[in-house]
Amino acid sequence: MSRKIAGFLIVLGAFMIFEWVNLGFNLADGHPTSFYVVHGVLIAVNVILGVVLAVIGWRGLRGGGSQSQDRDGLRGSQV
Repeated sequence: MSRKIAGFLIVLGAFMIFEWVNLGFNLADGHPTSFYVVHGVLIAVNVILGVVLAVIGWRGLRGGGSQSQDRDGLRGSQV
């Protein structure tokens, strides 16, 4: 993974976490319970996705080029 893609994933993950947590704080009162349940599930899923994307980006940034190549010049299972 290139450093550019890894950086993009980190920024995207941080944005998703910020945006959905902000939405959670901005939900107004006066809606039925189902509204809050649905939005709570959306927030939880998207925050988890944001964390996963950020972790993948972080690992890509830290482990850039650490995969060893076979004698054929191919990586891993690309044979």
